[in-house]
Amino acid sequence: MDADIWDRAFYDDGEWVSWSDVEEQLRYQEWRAKYPNAIRSLIPYFQDLLSLAESYHLETGRHLDVYGVIGELFGAITYGIKLNKNYAQGADGRLGNDHVEIKTITPFNSNDEVSVKVSGNFNKLLVVKINADFEVSSRMVDRSRLPKTAKPLVRIRWSDLPYIG
Repeated sequence: MDADIWDRAFYDDGEWVSWSDVEEQLRYQEWRAKYPNAIRSLIPYFQDLLSLAESYHLETGRHLDVYGVIGELFGAITYGIKLNKNYAQGADGRLGNDHVEIKTITPFNSNDEVSVKVSGNFNKLLVVKINADFEVSSRMVDRSRLPKTAKPLVRIRWSDLPYIG
């Protein structure tokens, strides 16, 4: 038997367990604590996509066109939003009986605001903000709390959204 096998695996309860198995379980426990409502299978995609966007930007000074997807994945893992099919009309997903529209403020957005179609079929608006350091945060608001307008779009500033900490 290899001498270094003891560095890579151990025997527990009748089966061999590798350190990568242990690390994976610890990672899942960390995710459960950080994202209690998460659709856990989406977390690695969110983390990998965010990391890719950041490293691409650091390497090239340019941005990939992935921030909307990152925002939707963040909504799914943070709130448990069940995402609609791509290009579904009206809303990006459902949270219980509510239709949720997800808008993302990108790291290169200078004014920290989003535009939302008034004609959209949604009950809640989730605004996800990815700052210049690629840190992600979000705020959700009921549609009834959005400003009334006769225009086709309503503009919402991040600072006008309620913070629930």
